[in-house]
Amino acid sequence: MQNAKKEFLNTIENKTVLCATISYQNCWDRETPTAEYKLPISYTKEQYNSFVESLDFDYDNGFGGQELFGTIWYTDGTWADRGEYDGSEWWQNHVRPIVPEELRY
Repeated sequence: MQNAKKEFLNTIENKTVLCATISYQNCWDRETPTAEYKLPISYTKEQYNSFVESLDFDYDNGFGGQELFGTIWYTDGTWADRGEYDGSEWWQNHVRPIVPEELRY
C-alpha cells in the first residue's frame, strides 16, 4: 500500500507546482466512481493545502491494475506523469527534449 499524499510530496520535492490533476480508481472495485483531484493554475495557498490533504489516502500500488492516474506540471517547464507496469505504479519526471537544429527556423 502507498499513501498518495506522501508520494505526491516526495515526487514534487523542491519543485514549484504550476498545476496538477490526479484521479483514483480502485482496480478491484470498478463500481465505485473515479475520484478526481485538481489543482488549477494560479491556485491559492488554501487550494493547494486542500488539494494535498485530499490526497491523504492509501492505494494499492503493487500487483493488479493501475489505480492512480495524473499529471503534475511544474513552473520550470518540466512535468511528471504516472508510470505503470504489471500493476506497479510510480511518478516519472520529464524534461522537454532539446529541439533539433533542423526544426529551428
